[in-house]
Formats: sequence, C-alpha cells, structure tokens
Amino acid sequence: MMKKVMSVLLCGAMVASFGVTALAEEEHEPVTLSVLAGQSTTDAGIEDMIDEALAEKYPWVTLEWECVDWGNDFQPKMQQYLQSGLPDIMIGKAQDVATYAPMGVLAPIDETYLDKGLDAARENVTIDGTTYGLVYNALYQGVYYNRAMFEENGWEIPKTIDELQAIIDDCNEKGIVPFASHMVDTWSIGNVTMQFMMNDVFNKDPEWGDKFRAGEVSFADSEEAQTAYNYNKLIFDNTYEDTFSTEQTDCDARMVLGEAAMKVSGSWSIQNFLDIDESFDFGIFPFPNQTGDSKLIFEPNITIMTSAETEHQDAVNAVLDVLTSDQELAVEIYDYTKTASMLKDVSPTFDNPSQTDIDAYAAEGQIVDVTLGNNQLVWGGFQEENAKDIAAWLQGDITFEECLAASDARVDTSSAS
Repeated sequence: MMKKVMSVLLCGAMVASFGVTALAEEEHEPVTLSVLAGQSTTDAGIEDMIDEALAEKYPWVTLEWECVDWGNDFQPKMQQYLQSGLPDIMIGKAQDVATYAPMGVLAPIDETYLDKGLDAARENVTIDGTTYGLVYNALYQGVYYNRAMFEENGWEIPKTIDELQAIIDDCNEKGIVPFASHMVDTWSIGNVTMQFMMNDVFNKDPEWGDKFRAGEVSFADSEEAQTAYNYNKLIFDNTYEDTFSTEQTDCDARMVLGEAAMKVSGSWSIQNFLDIDESFDFGIFPFPNQTGDSKLIFEPNITIMTSAETEHQDAVNAVLDVLTSDQELAVEIYDYTKTASMLKDVSPTFDNPSQTDIDAYAAEGQIVDVTLGNNQLVWGGFQEENAKDIAAWLQGDITFEECLAASDARVDTSSAS
C-alpha cells in the first residue's frame, strides 16, 4: 500500500537526462522550468508520471519540482515567490486563480489547451473573460458510506438531519462507530466545515461572504453558520475517541474494515479505500442540511497556472500540450489519484463504486461547485485558521462563543482581494 504524505514534500530537481539524438532532432536548447506543486493527499507521485511523458515528447524540457502540501504550505510559498518572482508553473486549485490572477502575475492559458478541457473546467478560473487556470481533474465531497452495512441494517440514504440522527442512534445501539474521522488533521476539519457551509449557508445565500465583510452578517449572529460549525460537534461526539490522534490512513482503514459506517470526506479517500481493499463497496451522499435539499459537492482540483513573467513560454506550452494531449498520461493520473477527468473524451478506468451515486445526483441537478464557497471565504488565513479554533473548541480549550468570535475577528483575511 502506498503511503500518502501530508507533510511538506520537497521533490527537488527531477531532471531526466535525455539522449543526444532526441535533442539534435528537435534542435532546441535545453530548458529547465521551475514548478511549485501544491499537492493534495492523492497527488504525491504524479510528478514522476509527468516527467516521463514530457521526456518522451519534449526531451529538451525538464521540470524542477518543489512539492508542498497545498493545505498548509502552498499559500505561504506563493507569498514568498511574489516577492522574488514566481516559478514558471504553479499547480494549485481552482480557487487559487481568484487569489492571484487579479494581481496580474498569472498568464492567460492559450485556447489551444483550454479547448481540450470540459466547458465546466473554465467556469471558476475565468476572470473578466480571460482564463488563467487549466483545471485538470475534480473531486467529489460528501458522506461516504459502507454500502453493505447500510443494506444489512436497513438504513435508507438520509436527506434530513433527523434521518441522519436515526442512523447515528442505531449505530450507537449496535456498537458501530457512526463516523470515521481524523480530526488530528485540521485541514480535514476545515474541509468538512466548508461542506456544511455550502449546504446550509452558500446554497441559500451565495453572497454570504460579501455580506460578512460588509458587516451585515457574522458567525456570532448567523444561525446557519453556527449550525454548520455545530455539525463538527455531531461528528466529534460520534467518532473514535482517539480522533485527535488518528491519521487519515488509519481512519480510512477502520472504515474499510467495518468499524465505522460513514465518513465525511472527499474523493481523496477513495485512494486509501481501494488500496486497503480493492473490493470495498461504498457510496456517497450529501451531508444533510436543515432543509433537506443538500447537494453533492464538486471541487475542481489540480489546476495549472503559469507565470506572466516566464522567459520560457514555448517550454511552458510544451508542458501544457503533454498534459492535455497525452491521454495515456491523463488516465494514468486519474486512475492513480482516483479522481474525475476534466478533459474531453478522457475517462479514468478505475472502478469507483460511488460513481452510480454521483451520476444519480448529477442527473437530478443536485451537484454544486464548492469554488463558490472557497471564493467567498478563502482557505489561506481564514478557513484553515477557523479550523484550528474549531479543534480547540471541540477539545474544550475555548468556548463555542469564543470560536465564533475568533472567526468574526479575522474578517479582513476572508477575501482574496
């Protein structure tokens, strides 16, 4: 089983040595591009796949990789590079485009490469008619559930909190842990909190963040926002006693082994599930909201951005060409990361037991792009700091009121602008 790494990874220079014949054939001077890659838990290792494909088609281009954890280290690294000059290529998430494109530091992505992507891939990386990011894959977020366990216990997919509570109560009566959770990872707390905010706050009021900055709403006064925060307590009260010392891999293993019925998570868990047991049967449903109309959450994930100041645009375009034209590479990355394709006519080949659920919600129009919430309340400096306070509240270090007040106090950091 491959170990996922959440700490900072420094890939270093992954420079392949290319044959003289290939170089002479292309008659290009060798170029080394710098790449800052903010990786999710699924992504460590795809840099090797990209290097291999690039070496085959464009042997004059090599990539020098700096790989960091997106949740903790990508934003600080970008702030450092804004002072000294950006890398040639940056790999982040769709929401990063809203942060950096208005600064004038990102180059537009050429239509040649954008046209190879799905139309939906452009929606949240286009600013004032110009697209600054190439969205490569996507994740889905919601509640993963053990399908066999649900069938054995006669549990129906819950649409309301009362229905979810009935399943929780039945789990507790039968000695089943309702939720697998690894709250030692504050990024996970931040992620599930945004899931809750999407379905109880932003799906009702898409401009809630703007109103928050205008002083019209606050966490201390918003019943909906408080409800979203309190769902963390519902999970905390119904998960492993050692959730604040349980790592993600161990947490996912417990669910696969039948020790928990559900996990609020995203597609990154699939990689663990299938590594542990390739026959594990699981589904996904939206975490219920107060009005019973929750939507499954869609998140554009790997997003390629390029520097407006790069001196090697031809080499950058070579990388974009490989990423969008090499279908074998794309399938290899999608199958490895267990994610959805954002390229036209390219589909992963791995068996995803939750795909039938995803397709059903898509057919019903019950999917929402989380970039809405992430653009309204940014990750770096806001969501991640709120998650630390939520963790402190759950562990009894601060009160719920203090947790809410802390979120309100950092209002100035809630926007990308």
